[in-house]
Amino acid sequence: MDKILLIDDEIDALDSLASWFDELGYQTYKATRGTEGVVIARTVNPDIVITDINMPDINGLEVLSAIKEFDELAQVIVITAYDDMETTIKAMQKGAYDYIAKPLDIKRLEITVKRAIDNRKMSQKLELFCPSSSGEYDINRMLIGKTPVMRDVFKKIGQASANRVTVLIQGESGTGKELIARIIHSSGITKDHPFIAINCTALPENLLESELFGHVKGAFTDAYKDKRGKFELAGEGTIFLDEISDMSFNLQAKLLRVLQELEFERVGGENLIPLKARIIAATNKNLQNIVEQGKFREDLYYRLSVFAIFSPPLRERKDDIDRLVKHFLEKININLHKNVRKIPADVLNMLKNHEWRGNVRELENTLMQAIVLSRGDVLEKENILLRQYNTDYEGLYNEDISLDELEKKYIKRILDKTGWNVKEACEILKISKATIYRKIEQYKLSEK
Repeated sequence: MDKILLIDDEIDALDSLASWFDELGYQTYKATRGTEGVVIARTVNPDIVITDINMPDINGLEVLSAIKEFDELAQVIVITAYDDMETTIKAMQKGAYDYIAKPLDIKRLEITVKRAIDNRKMSQKLELFCPSSSGEYDINRMLIGKTPVMRDVFKKIGQASANRVTVLIQGESGTGKELIARIIHSSGITKDHPFIAINCTALPENLLESELFGHVKGAFTDAYKDKRGKFELAGEGTIFLDEISDMSFNLQAKLLRVLQELEFERVGGENLIPLKARIIAATNKNLQNIVEQGKFREDLYYRLSVFAIFSPPLRERKDDIDRLVKHFLEKININLHKNVRKIPADVLNMLKNHEWRGNVRELENTLMQAIVLSRGDVLEKENILLRQYNTDYEGLYNEDISLDELEKKYIKRILDKTGWNVKEACEILKISKATIYRKIEQYKLSEK
């Protein structure tokens, strides 16, 4: 029989609540003082504690803290006649399972109690998915994975970190390209020198040139004094150029010269400065395709891709998801001072089966949100808020695709989806049969 401890100095309310839970089949215990309630809790080890906030001796927040000290899995529900923001925040910060205002909605309280008991039982049943770390390492600098594609990334990091070869990292957004760059930098001969990252899309061309190469006094309006650029500040370290594919043609030409001559000059300057830093570039686009489209210099592409690393999307390494979840739980618990270290099998399976188009970054953000919402040490399914995707357009979008090609792919997808039922496809596409037959002939579509 599940045990509930009720703490309230209003005796009539206390007796009424006890009678209600007795009828529901719970074993109830009562206390009219906070200190008395803490003593009873130590003695009977209740599954649920429901405490009022205002009492003559110690208040409900103090009761909550005292009980949590000897039973961190205790499910404590705080009730109050004063539904103010500050107290609510304090209660949740101290680990309350819920905070309910008077007058009580008895059905809501009943549902909350059932959920809290389920949470406690699940927590007691589950082993720690993410034990507390005792190792000394920087959890923010770890690249997680044991799948073949990740082993290949690790090998290439080892090869690149042993020298100052220029590296090009390609991969979708959220796959950890900057993390790979930082590990290359910190694992080899550049580790004792600066790592300087700059996003090529964050600044207009004239400011980006100044940021990279620096400028001399009077080179342009507002250039009141000499300024050293990132290439100079990096010394013998690493310059990380993120989203290199968005760099203007003018700057591409200047960067090519730097890579060829291993020297540069400040904007408006005349003195040549030797390049000592290693360059690592990254992009979330296929740079070779952009070269073929005439949007990126071919000669610069070959200079940058002396050593190339592909950062794989999460859908190609789903066997790493359990390791990533464990890693992120540990990291987020540390950062948020939480203790969510248990995960039910169905929750883990749900995470492993999701598409994760935002890749590892989306997974981490989803887990962070779930941990913030968690009321105990279990990662609850209801707190996993997964992004929903429009599957009708899946795989269709490409910024370089023509309108005709997009229409062709979309009509083919709808026809395939309906089993080539022309009438049903016309209803979805909102076009006539004559139009769809014309499009089938125009695009030479077939059921193959």
